[in-house]
Amino acid sequence: MIHLRRDPDGKPARSIEALERSILRRVGRAIKDYNMIEDGDRVLVAISGGKDSWTLLHVLRLLQRRAPVRFDLFAVNIDQGYPGFRADLIEAYLKREGYEYYIVHNPTYRIVQEKLEPGTTACALCSRLRRGTLYRLAKELKATKIALGHHADDLMVTFLLSVFFRGEIRTMPPILLSDDGQNVVIRPLCYVFEDEIRQYVPHTGAPVVPCASPYCEDETALRFQMKALLDELERRYPRLKNSLLAALGKVNLTHLMDRRFLPLCAAAPNAEEGRAVLAAGAVLEDMDVRDG
Repeated sequence: MIHLRRDPDGKPARSIEALERSILRRVGRAIKDYNMIEDGDRVLVAISGGKDSWTLLHVLRLLQRRAPVRFDLFAVNIDQGYPGFRADLIEAYLKREGYEYYIVHNPTYRIVQEKLEPGTTACALCSRLRRGTLYRLAKELKATKIALGHHADDLMVTFLLSVFFRGEIRTMPPILLSDDGQNVVIRPLCYVFEDEIRQYVPHTGAPVVPCASPYCEDETALRFQMKALLDELERRYPRLKNSLLAALGKVNLTHLMDRRFLPLCAAAPNAEEGRAVLAAGAVLEDMDVRDG
């Protein structure tokens, strides 16, 4: 991974053009590494109005113009009915820039309020409701892929949450077939760091519309705390994020404690299953974590 070098005053040491080239190169590599986009694909880009989804849409359009394969691109924003959400700004930009787009009004805000249990966060429920709507729209609009704006930091934070609080080694996969086998979800920004996106998005001219949920950026939420921990570790140990991201793609199954993948545990339960998985090279089959 490429670390964004900085001047002593904290500003990026490279130009926005160099940053764009770097992001384009890594998104292109991610698409190739995980076979995310194929010739003839119709890609639905989920637009929340935040910096990540705008960057994804902008970069995919740039790649569309020079890619060796032909694919269609269109944007979908789901207005979940949170008071103060500026879907009008999103629509105005998409229209001005000539994108095929759909603004879908799906007021799930009240459902979240009704179903939210004390001591839990709304983000997980909100995400599931939004994902269900995306899957339905993908079928209606004949999308072959659903592109989400999760970046490298999101993958690492999800990994930390899974290890520390679920007792599992897993994260968001770069490409995922939904449980019903009908939708393929891709994350082309999986090699791009959040600080790079933050520096790049003003270059797109897109209006960054903040999440209108009253639960957004809750500092007591575990995801928020893990993000802060990761950022603090990166400040103390530069390039730690690079190393952690690389580790997610280099899994040495025989040096962990899962008996399915330990050759000397031949008599252990599920050992045969483990050997089959290893033989097939399906390292990522168990990593179908849902974000949120």
